[in-house]
Order: sequence, then structure tokens, then C-alpha cells
Amino acid sequence: MKKPLLLGCIADDFTGASDLANTLCREGMRATLYIDVPQGDIDTDGVSSTEVAIIALKSRSIDADDAVQQSLSALRWLQNQGAQQFLFKYCSTFDSTPAGNIGPVAEALAAELDTKGVVVCPAFPTTGRTVYQGHLFVGDTLLNESGLQNHPLNPMTDADLRRWLSLQVSSEVGHVPQTVVSESSEAIASSLKTAGRSGQTLVVVDATADVDLRTIGTACADAKLITGGSGIALGLPQNFRIRGLLSDEGQSFQPQQGPAIIIAGSCSEATRQQIAAYNGGPKIVVDIDALMADKLTPEHIVKSLPGDESVALLYSSGTPDEVKALQAEYGVEAVAGKIENFFSSIASRLLDNGYKRFVIAGGETSGAVVSALNIQAFDIGPEIDPGVPTLSTTLQSPTGKDTATNRTTESNAIAMALKSGNFGAEDFFSKALRQLQGQS
Repeated sequence: MKKPLLLGCIADDFTGASDLANTLCREGMRATLYIDVPQGDIDTDGVSSTEVAIIALKSRSIDADDAVQQSLSALRWLQNQGAQQFLFKYCSTFDSTPAGNIGPVAEALAAELDTKGVVVCPAFPTTGRTVYQGHLFVGDTLLNESGLQNHPLNPMTDADLRRWLSLQVSSEVGHVPQTVVSESSEAIASSLKTAGRSGQTLVVVDATADVDLRTIGTACADAKLITGGSGIALGLPQNFRIRGLLSDEGQSFQPQQGPAIIIAGSCSEATRQQIAAYNGGPKIVVDIDALMADKLTPEHIVKSLPGDESVALLYSSGTPDEVKALQAEYGVEAVAGKIENFFSSIASRLLDNGYKRFVIAGGETSGAVVSALNIQAFDIGPEIDPGVPTLSTTLQSPTGKDTATNRTTESNAIAMALKSGNFGAEDFFSKALRQLQGQS
């Protein structure tokens, strides 16, 4: 008999989904990460012990109406699987524009679930993201002064989450301050109920340390919907454990040997530092002018890769000024689309050539590569750096599936790391390559 699904999660990009899976697995939940909304029910033989299903969408930077419809479709699938609680996960730097998509999606999910007083908390203290007095900080710097104001797709020019959300939603945005959070989970729950009764659908909740996130999680034990960064999930598994619903079975990650590639499409400062620090193989920068003029093709790159055991790093990351200049010349969407198609085409060719390990930096780049490889679901493995787990999957075989087990009849297993641009230490790429092989 299939176990009930305890938690249903919707993430607005693929790196964020893996980040959330990492948090929940470390806290003892058995998770399966799905790429887009599955076509059928949860596989009763393959992942019958799944306690949390995470649906990774590529909805962060698309039209707000499309993001809402995709998110509602994911919610309805999770409802059909019997999920008892729902979580909408977005970036800990609240990547969005004045038009959305965080506010419209959160508001639509709340309306569908007929609930108000919904937590909004992107805090992730382990990586320096905290919320205080309703403002989002990166380290000791306000979000809009941290470099995120230069994000190529979702520039964050205001750290006041209430003010930013108010541009995106129809109802007043509430706030639970740090003084209430520090008091108790009961105080938080009471404040959320009061906010809901006053008509506030979304409520920004302060959090400056992991203990705050756990207290908020306890306060949300009976909440229909929670929203936030991956940190907001820290306190949720314990609610299910107290009720005797967790198995604590662990995960089933499959490390892989064989050829590897690193692809970096993020322009964040952290990723640029990681590129500079990497010394495990050649670094190949993508000439954007040549790419836009169709003078650079995936075949050129694939043929230039080393034939030895070194691992090439392919990147398009530039400084904010370089990115702005390219966007001004060619257009924001044109540049982003060309780069994503280029990287995904290279990844597909490398998969056909027997590559087994893929390290991808950047949310949009990760989404493009995962989609191109036709990946449907991931098993979650050990953490590489905070917020970034190892992932493994068995790709669909051309011969199809065994209908009795819904498993592929020929194994084509790969291991991956999907890194948000701002995450990871300087030596992240080298660590990721080792851990995808099963080395600590």
C-alpha cells in the first residue's frame, strides 16, 4: 500500500528545487524531485516511500500569468497525490520584478487553497540571507546594495519585501517582526491568524537565524500553505515526525564515474569567483558576439574538449557591465535564449558521447540543460555546499519502460549538481566533481 504524501512542494526553478530537496532530506524526509508536473501518479513501486514530492518549474522569469497557471497545475497534481501540506519555494534573494512572479503565484495558490495569513520568508541564514523588519539582507548588506540590483533578469532594487510584494499583489501585505518570532511559535501562529482575519493573504515573517526558521516551522504545523526560500523548510519535517509519520529511511543517490563537464551560465559574483579558482582542466569562455552571429556552434565546443581525464569548464559568465553591454546590443531575451540553447545543445551531445557527470551553475542554465536531457525525476544525495545536493537519475531508454515497474529497461544513469549562481564556496566545482563520483 502506498504511503501518504506528506508535503507537496512547488519550486520556481530547478536549482531552487534541488536546494529545497537538500534541506528536507537533511532533516529526515525522503524526497523525490520531479522536473515539471508529472503525467501520471506517483510510481507505487519506484518511489512508494516518497514523503515529499518537489515539482521543479522553470517559472521564475516567465510571464506572470503563465507562472500562475503552471504553479496551479502543479498544486492540483500534488493535491491528487494526497499531499497534506504545500510549500511554494522561491529564491532566498527573492528574485522577481515589480510585476512578479513571486507575489502573483503565492496569492493564486492561497486562493486555490482558500487560506490567508500565509508566511513569506526567503531567509537562509546559512548563506547569509536574513529578514529583519521586513527587509532582506545579504550578509550585513541590504539586498538592493548587495549586487543583486544588477541581476540580468530580475534586478532587485528594493530590500523592503512588503513594499516589493505590494507592487505584485492585490491585498495588503502583513508583517510578523523579530520580537514576535523570538517569543514563541504560538505567538507567530497567533499573529498569522490575526493577519488572515484582517484580510492579509501574505505575511512577511522576520528570521535572522536557523532557530527562527524552526520556530516558524512549528508555528506552521497546521498551515495549508507556506512560502519561502529553502530555509523555511527546516522546521516542517519535525511536525510530521511528532505525528509518527516519518520513516527516516534515507535516500538512494547513485554516484557515477566517467567523463564530466562543468557549465556555468550565472553571472553572479560567487560563480565568477568559482570560475577563477577552478584548476582541474581547461576553461573555455563562450564568445557571445560569435554566438549571436552564429559563428560559434556546439560542435566547435565539443570538438575542443580534452580527451584526457581533466574536466573542462565552459562558461559565459561576465561582469555586470559586460552583461549590460551585450544586452543593450542584442536584447536581454535574445542573449539569454541563445546562451541557454547553446549550453543545452552541448549537454545533449555530451550525454550521447557517454558523459556521466554534469555540474551546472545558474538557475536558468540548469533549467535549460535538465529540460534538454529530458530528465523527469531525481534522487537526492549528499550535500556539496549549503543549498546544493548531489543528484542522480536514470534517463529514459529508447526502448521504453517496463510496464510492470515503470522503470527504464536499459540503464543510462548520470549524476548532476545544479547550483544557484550565488551558492557555493570558491572550490565548489572541484568538490562537486569528487562527490558526484562518490568521494567525500
